Amino acid sequence: MTILNRLINIYSKKRIGQIESFAQHGDTIQQKQLNANLQKAKDTALGIEHSFATMRSYDDFASRVPVVDYETFSPYIERMIKGEDNVVWPGHTKWFAKSSGTTNAKSKYIPVTNDVLQKCHFQGGRDVSFIYTSQHEDTSRLFGGKSLILGGSKKISSVNSGSVEGDLSAIMISNTPKWLDLFKTPCRDIALLDKWEEKLEKITAYTVKQNVTSIVGVPSWFLILIKHILQVTGKDNLHEIWPNLELFIHGGINFTPYREQYKALAPKGINFLETYNASEGFFALQDDPTQSGMLLMLDYGVFYEFVPMAEIGNPFPKAYTINDVQLGVDYAMVITTNGGLWRYMIGDTVRFVSLNPHRIIISGRTKHYINAFGEELMIDNAEKALHKASEETGAVIRDYTAAPVFMETKKQGCHEWLIEFEKMPSDVELFRTTLDKALQSVNSDYEAKRYKDITLGGPILTVARNGLFYDWMSSKGKLGGQNKVPRLSNNREYIDQLINMNGK
Repeated sequence: MTILNRLINIYSKKRIGQIESFAQHGDTIQQKQLNANLQKAKDTALGIEHSFATMRSYDDFASRVPVVDYETFSPYIERMIKGEDNVVWPGHTKWFAKSSGTTNAKSKYIPVTNDVLQKCHFQGGRDVSFIYTSQHEDTSRLFGGKSLILGGSKKISSVNSGSVEGDLSAIMISNTPKWLDLFKTPCRDIALLDKWEEKLEKITAYTVKQNVTSIVGVPSWFLILIKHILQVTGKDNLHEIWPNLELFIHGGINFTPYREQYKALAPKGINFLETYNASEGFFALQDDPTQSGMLLMLDYGVFYEFVPMAEIGNPFPKAYTINDVQLGVDYAMVITTNGGLWRYMIGDTVRFVSLNPHRIIISGRTKHYINAFGEELMIDNAEKALHKASEETGAVIRDYTAAPVFMETKKQGCHEWLIEFEKMPSDVELFRTTLDKALQSVNSDYEAKRYKDITLGGPILTVARNGLFYDWMSSKGKLGGQNKVPRLSNNREYIDQLINMNGK
């Protein structure tokens, strides 16, 4: 163990104790976050509009402040981008995280205040280090080397020269203290490059000479970088390049389809730690490697509410605090943050797998699911079923998307799955039937609709050509960073574009 690791372990013990208190005092901690945010923002334009200064309880807050999505909240953000101060948070906001979530043409610009940056995003990064090193106190050499971070880019806003927009990762890199560069790679100039192909080349040349002990990024994009590095170096696995690599901190997409690939790429063994760090805030991290759920971080200046999926679309949806949520229910997550977001529906759905402490999994997106026939198919269902089909047939999936095939007069409705395989299944038809059976086993609504093919026919499986999804993302200027392929859609907008490109 390095001296620095020892010092961090000593420093982290107090923080670990605070995190452990979430189990007993979560509701009290959350109320403090709400009260602090209301007090700080009471003299902002939004605070005056909703009379924050006179609020005395959560019920006051919930009755006066509506639950909003980005489209509803965006007028406030547009005022901030143009340079107006004290709109939703005190002072001036310079940074805006550009996030579309998937490949929608319209980008979202999420305000990143200094408070949310320091007390939420950076605190999340520190807690990841504290928890990991405390769990590997006698073996970790994490801080004896560098962390390879695959980030995005930033640029001056076209609306106002005083505002800067970019991927959250680029904003964090830009605001990290210079001395922390001793523990990160590549250098800032390379990390913030805009062109993906150029970034791949320069990261490869720069980092193969470093002592990398951890890698941080989105699994799908990192896999492209890793394969490029192996191709350039002629090596067979990551440990031939970085012998001391011990940890992959990942997030952004479900890791299940990629886990075995990463294990194969790190034959000496590698630890995995999942985080839920979105443009809007750092929300959860995997505090126990034996648990699939991530611990909801309750003291980062974020107040959480949860709206049952049945309430989505209701102009006044019923929302629950952590005190009232239940296990196994899919909720749309609503956040109030020290970044100036107020009762903001982030677009993710989560499911609690533990209530003491509160641990969650990301089960899907409020706008990315299939419910064309009443089947309510969520991303979590899809990932589990695809994993089962891959196990049965020895397949490895690189990317996929799925959408409904709508009923016609003489044609039954069904689902179409467009899948790009890293390794083809031993039997494509067996993969398709296993996928169908697995979906029925994890989703009772899908099973009911599939009963005797009365409502819903068996799925169509279309095999994508090699590189299809990469080419599609490239055509939309969405390579790298936090850009994501839309996994499920209730219409055929994405899948039809992809199928059209599949034959080219």
